[in-house]
Amino acid sequence: MMQRSVWMLTGLVLATGIAGCRIHVDKDSNGKEKNVQVDTPFGGVHVNTDQITAADLGLPVYPGAEIVKDKEHDKSADVHMGFGEWTLRVRAVNYSTMDGQDKVVEFYKKAMARYGDVITCQGNAPVGTPTATSEGLTCADDGGHGHVQINDKDINGHHGLQLKAGSKRHQHILGFEDKADGKTRFALVALDLPAGIDKSKGD
Repeated sequence: MMQRSVWMLTGLVLATGIAGCRIHVDKDSNGKEKNVQVDTPFGGVHVNTDQITAADLGLPVYPGAEIVKDKEHDKSADVHMGFGEWTLRVRAVNYSTMDGQDKVVEFYKKAMARYGDVITCQGNAPVGTPTATSEGLTCADDGGHGHVQINDKDINGHHGLQLKAGSKRHQHILGFEDKADGKTRFALVALDLPAGIDKSKGD
């Protein structure tokens, strides 16, 4: 899914004929693109898959959880787009555990507290208190431009239970997927949005 977006952008860059454009693709043993870099004089897009874990997001791994593949057969993704002062970075990794969702929520409420208040969301509505972080992040808030898809789902959208911590620009998110093989599946996401997304203080 993320690779498709990158190739669409690559096609646009080539179509406009930007001088100095450089494209580099690394493939795995099956010939699948795993790392894609598109660089232009104005900035670029870098996509790396299957190279990060929860630790790279500044979070611990849930005890006994295993990294799993998504629908694109990737275990994780690190997408970094930069054009001048405009930068966007999304890091995500998928896990599964035999434990129930409640135990995972309890674990990550404590773990994500290192980034400030942790809010619980069901869709775009808060569950319990607090209903917003001290830095202004809410359940309904996607930063205006913050729709990020993981496994064909809008991680900042309105599907299922989520935990969020941080500000509108710098978020840590725990999102749950449908169970598979009796296991609880969840995604950990670190989201860094461009400057100017949040006009208020507390970025």
